[in-house]
Amino acid sequence: QLQLVESGGGLVQPGGSLRLSCAASGFTFRINAMAWYRQAPGKAREWVGQITAGGGMTLYADSVKGRFTISRDNTKNTLYLQMSSLLPEDTAVYYCARITRSGEGNFWGQGTQVTVSS
Repeated sequence: QLQLVESGGGLVQPGGSLRLSCAASGFTFRINAMAWYRQAPGKAREWVGQITAGGGMTLYADSVKGRFTISRDNTKNTLYLQMSSLLPEDTAVYYCARITRSGEGNFWGQGTQVTVSS
């Protein structure tokens, strides 16, 4: 029973910050690279960034680089997305995903809504 459960979304003003969490269960979290994706209304799903299994390397989309930080706590089977300097364009449903060695998502959470608005 693989599960990824996102939490921490909500309404925030432009320039604000949010921290999203993704609780994993049903698989060996510590040996899997993980990623965050997002999807805004009327737009295609967008890759946000990813992190290696041990947390030693991260990659980010240009649109979020310098503002978002991905981290993980393998003792808690939890993935995080720290978002700062938020923009209205960041409004989307955010999903965590398990990814393969080639970077392809193969299991997804249900998502959490982030709305950036005044």
